[in-house]
Amino acid sequence: MKKTLMMTAAALMMVGGAAMAETVKVGVAAEAYPPFASPDASGKFYGWEVDFINAVCAAAAMDCEIVPVAWDGIIPSLTSGQIDTIMASMSITEDRMKTIDFSNKYYNTPTVIVGPKGVDMTATSEGLAGKIIGVQVSTIHQDYVQKYFEAGAAEVKTYQTQDEANQDLVAGRIDATQADSIALDAFLATDAGKACCEVKGAVANDTSILGLGVGAGVRKGDDALKAKINDGIAKILADGTYEKFTAQYFASSIYGD
Repeated sequence: MKKTLMMTAAALMMVGGAAMAETVKVGVAAEAYPPFASPDASGKFYGWEVDFINAVCAAAAMDCEIVPVAWDGIIPSLTSGQIDTIMASMSITEDRMKTIDFSNKYYNTPTVIVGPKGVDMTATSEGLAGKIIGVQVSTIHQDYVQKYFEAGAAEVKTYQTQDEANQDLVAGRIDATQADSIALDAFLATDAGKACCEVKGAVANDTSILGLGVGAGVRKGDDALKAKINDGIAKILADGTYEKFTAQYFASSIYGD
């Protein structure tokens, strides 16, 4: 009888432990970043990265909650414990790895310069000399243009969101913008983007700034969560889930080399 009671208590503890499992708070940028993540009229997020989050969490058996955070405060939100991981198209860079850890990459696409149609411009320091380049603040693109183009006599203008930079490009208040090719493809597919602008070229790759692809950010030392996320990524890549939802957004793979 005593043994039965002990077994029952142990079973209850296991059930209670499962019920009390903490929700993993997944930080995404509060600002719209199509086609990766954008809020609808009710505030619910949708897009490729939201599908990715849902797939990884399901594969890793994690109960996840999406938490929108202003981009320039997303790493402090992670390190202070307000969120548990960042899945917001954050590139894996040496500078960021001084503060946080990353999962394995889950996509990797080129970085490009977009400017007005009919304007002679290349994605080089010489080609952008004297131009005003708009970039989103606190991004790898701000770091890149300040290192490579500002030194070559370009003027850099920062924005809280990429959409604001795109709007100023359409309005003629800046001469070019730099961002991830997929994000700018979405802009160029809009009526305003089609009418005004085109890709001027991909920038020279500097992995020390542009990183080694996009990964999920986790707090230093949170190896258990990082392992779960890596396991989820590996599973959806292996079973075809990744390719299936990616095909709904893109004509070809964005996983990269």
